[in-house]
Amino acid sequence: MIKKLLIFCSLLFAFQSLVFAQSENLKPLTIGEIRTLKSEILNEERILNIYLPQNFDKTKSYPIIYLLDGSMNEDFIHVTGLIQFFNQMYSMPETIVVGIANIDRKKDFTFHTDLKDLQKDYPTTGHSDKFISFLEKELKPYIESHFKTTDKYLFGQSLGGLLATEILLKKPEMFNNYFIISSSLWWDDESLLKQAPQLLAKITDTKKFIYVSVGKGEHKVMVKDAQDLYDILKNSNKKNWTVEYKMMETDNHATILHRSLYEGLVKLFPYQEPK
Repeated sequence: MIKKLLIFCSLLFAFQSLVFAQSENLKPLTIGEIRTLKSEILNEERILNIYLPQNFDKTKSYPIIYLLDGSMNEDFIHVTGLIQFFNQMYSMPETIVVGIANIDRKKDFTFHTDLKDLQKDYPTTGHSDKFISFLEKELKPYIESHFKTTDKYLFGQSLGGLLATEILLKKPEMFNNYFIISSSLWWDDESLLKQAPQLLAKITDTKKFIYVSVGKGEHKVMVKDAQDLYDILKNSNKKNWTVEYKMMETDNHATILHRSLYEGLVKLFPYQEPK
């Protein structure tokens, strides 16, 4: 009995030593931080997933990408990987990504509509004005109080692309660079697209990069609207705007985002041969 007890104790000690040794070799894999911002404008807490460059230095200034649909189970992880790749292999500087996690994107990314079918299909819709105010008056000041910043980007797809277009046309000074992918400009019978020329006429001609993209396999209305938006932007006589358009020949609404962002970033940060 004593012999069996000694054997049991020896095995238990060996097991505990093994677990301890393994735990000594474990540490968290960290690419940034998660912050919670209490919004008075939205009357809710918003989760921010923040990617920090590997050599992040709080004394340095960084470009900031604000990523709509930035939840962990949406676009945050694969977009941050793309940014890291462009910093490593292309001429993109180290960049911070702020992924804005969603609560109700249909509410946040759409403006008011009187169309009854849309009100029925999107019962919470029509509050983009509040979300834009949140971005302008709470989120951006919060980020800029914690990080030193340079250029500011906005990435949006689908309803996020609709919001990005609305900000470009109504609050263009909020960002320097706009990536508008598969924008849902069909919303409210294309009313934003119809207003675009008049809105653009009021905008100051300051330096901007605007990238518009759509997949060839998407609904024909979205394809037409993307081309129309590009044409309107190009014809707006903004000498300091660089406007690019990309038809993604092999992509549809579900597959377009990653490859399209890649194509847009190449326009800004071309490949450079290693020295």
